[in-house]
Amino acid sequence: MTDQYVVDLREADETRGAAVGGKGAHLGALSRIEGTRVPDGFCVTTDAFRRAMADVPLIAERLDELARLTPDDREAVRTLSARIRRTIEETAVPGDIAAAVTGALARFGEQAPYAVRSSATAEDLPTASFAGQQDTYLNIAGPAAVLRHISRCWASMFTERAVIYRQQNGIDHRTVRMAVVVQQMVFPHASGVLFTADPVTGNRKVATVDAGFGLGEALVSGLVNPDVFRVRGGEVVTRTIAAKERAVHALPAGGTGEVAVDPQQRERPALTDAQAVRLVALGRRIEAHFGRPQDIEWCLVDDGFRIVQSRPITTLFPVPARETGDEENHVYVSVGHQQMMTDPMKPLGLSMWQLTALVPMLDAGGRLFVDVTGRLASPASRDGLLDVMGKGDPLVRDALETVLAHDGFVPSLPDAAPATPPSTDVPAPIATDPAVVTELIERSRASVAALERDIRTRTGPALFDFLLEEAFEEHRRTLGDPLSMQAIMAGMDATWWLNERLLEWLGEKNAADTLTLSAPDNITSEMGLALLDVADVIRSRPEALAFLRNIEHGQDATFLVDLEKVAGGAEAREAIEAYLDRYGMRCVGEIDITRPRWRERPTTLVPVILDNVRNFAPGAAERRFEQGLRKARQKEQDVLSRLRALPDGDRKADETRRMIDRVRTFIGYREYPKYGIISRYFVYKQALMAEAGRLVRAGVLPEKEDVFHLTFQELHEAVRTNRVDEQLIRRRKEEFRSYQALTTPRVLTSDGEAHSGAYRRDDVPAGALTGLPVSAGTVEGRARVILDMAEADLEAGDILVTTFTDPSWSPLFVGIAGLVTEVGGLMTHGAVIAREYGLPAVVGVEQATRLIRDGQRIRVHGRDGYVEILP
Repeated sequence: MTDQYVVDLREADETRGAAVGGKGAHLGALSRIEGTRVPDGFCVTTDAFRRAMADVPLIAERLDELARLTPDDREAVRTLSARIRRTIEETAVPGDIAAAVTGALARFGEQAPYAVRSSATAEDLPTASFAGQQDTYLNIAGPAAVLRHISRCWASMFTERAVIYRQQNGIDHRTVRMAVVVQQMVFPHASGVLFTADPVTGNRKVATVDAGFGLGEALVSGLVNPDVFRVRGGEVVTRTIAAKERAVHALPAGGTGEVAVDPQQRERPALTDAQAVRLVALGRRIEAHFGRPQDIEWCLVDDGFRIVQSRPITTLFPVPARETGDEENHVYVSVGHQQMMTDPMKPLGLSMWQLTALVPMLDAGGRLFVDVTGRLASPASRDGLLDVMGKGDPLVRDALETVLAHDGFVPSLPDAAPATPPSTDVPAPIATDPAVVTELIERSRASVAALERDIRTRTGPALFDFLLEEAFEEHRRTLGDPLSMQAIMAGMDATWWLNERLLEWLGEKNAADTLTLSAPDNITSEMGLALLDVADVIRSRPEALAFLRNIEHGQDATFLVDLEKVAGGAEAREAIEAYLDRYGMRCVGEIDITRPRWRERPTTLVPVILDNVRNFAPGAAERRFEQGLRKARQKEQDVLSRLRALPDGDRKADETRRMIDRVRTFIGYREYPKYGIISRYFVYKQALMAEAGRLVRAGVLPEKEDVFHLTFQELHEAVRTNRVDEQLIRRRKEEFRSYQALTTPRVLTSDGEAHSGAYRRDDVPAGALTGLPVSAGTVEGRARVILDMAEADLEAGDILVTTFTDPSWSPLFVGIAGLVTEVGGLMTHGAVIAREYGLPAVVGVEQATRLIRDGQRIRVHGRDGYVEILP
């Protein structure tokens, strides 16, 4: 039974989603899986929907109007979508479609009861499930009633929740089509939902079954609490049996209704353990067919299961791929939480970071992870790893300890015996000498200059050979330079030493925060102060300043040229160009090579320049640096004086003075290696985008930015063959959109369990938000919740609240009074720069951008690590 408007459900499958919608395609595929029983029926195709919509008055104009709205326009969306639904429901089903539907009903039983169910083309996708977004009608009997409910299903494509869901997932309303599934009604003893992965923990080896009496609508609507069975390895590991006072059943006159459950049945389980185990085994077959965890709706009829829907679970964080045959347990730590960039990266960005990193990295959900299983398995390396992770981010340590507490998940292996006797030569510690830092900075500059020189003559496949064989090798060599690593660790070790000893000796928390103010050679803090100098140039040129106030982000291509045309614009442009020459390779999320750099999008800096003009007087950069220097020197004198008054005080003071010299010599260099990496990345990007431009001119790609959705290796092949898989790029774009909705776990296991860690503290006031103290001081002010640096609008005294800050955010730091982030550690960039500028800061505050509202007054306790939301 197939024609333009009706397709038998058994003839539908994943290849016919455009005709039968997501639900219809999945149900057709399910009916082909051995042992899976799906109620018979047919699909009213998207061609029927398109034909019917052609008769709906003004539908095209109203869809255009709907497309111009955003998810924030709730009232407008509500009003317009209701008008569209009403118009569709009031329009008669065209005669040829009605005839096709009536003919199909005659084959299955014209007066039999049916379920009439929406099946949109943008439904049950791997990247967007649309669960519950469109309508289903049960126990509908007779051709007239079925046709009426088909119209209602078409109209349900424009429920407010469906419209907003599409907007949030970047799906154009005008491109979605609605099919309708008409299935024979089943009248189950019990029904419910099976998740083939635990929806709470993400564990792929634990399935969860929710079950209740009667039809599943009682569970979906929240009318009753379900029985919950958790099944692992073929047995029920936990069960919770609810008191089920109500159920939903089919009514004799059609439709459904609530009925009271017999009091003697209310606390009986809706399923036996054996039935739950059998259902999960069926679910595993379905999961294997679709290749990902599934959310499955089921009914139990005469001790047999009927499957009435299966869709991917889109909320689970993906698990890194493993080698074929690898069944061992693995533990992965997020790279993004160390690099201050937990947003998803595009494939080119992921592969570039993997190719240039010192350690192997895996990707999942658009994020990078490092496998630490081996280090956790060995007691000696485990302790070292936990110590380092704990100093950087206590939440990562807590998450790792949570995994270790799972008996047997990480085997404990004996430490390997050394192959040769250990050396007795202890390497000399790095000298506390500023010349060391000067030498390292010069090495980095020379390496970048050589890259810029050598890459100029390379194009086509030769460029990729050069990058793989020479450039990336030099990249890794500079990254792993032993002297550079020693300098970084010297500054960090000295910071920890000062904080620990001065807390022990003087009872003072985080004393190093003040002792490191205005430390030399900090490229990131210099970047923030340098933009104050740019503001000084512009402040005294009124027409250039007026030009900047009227600039729009779309003017990036001509921004600097247009600026030069106004009075004072030449000097303003010169100042901005000089800034971009030194820092233009930076941007938010800079570890992803696909992110637009400031040199590529210079208008990103305009709001920050204007804030600096408004909030500061001329000469602010020099004054701030000198003020920090004075505070650091005063703190040093105060600490040393107090130490000398203690027993054995001269020794303690001498040791502390040496450590202060050490931290001030090396802590600023902590920021330079990242600057060197990003400088190289911009050189790579410019060369790769030139190749992308050639592919566009050759007609291989429609847009240069399409290469961002290819890995480095795939781009290499595209340049070599002048061919690109367009479907692959389209799929990668959809995947990237779906990854943006995911929250990156700090720790992830190969079973799929996602852990973000918790603070085990009892010294935080009730109602306060707990975090990690990284820069001492207490400040109260207006919270500005900012997710995009380009949209910053800050006043003096504001407290910046955001998800994460990498070095590109430092220009904002000069104008704020405090910092709160969701991600960060003691030695991550935001913490280092907050201390450099003397800003009270608390990082690692889970969901800070959701729990703190923009404009609220908050108090940041940078010494004790918590944030209070004030009345």
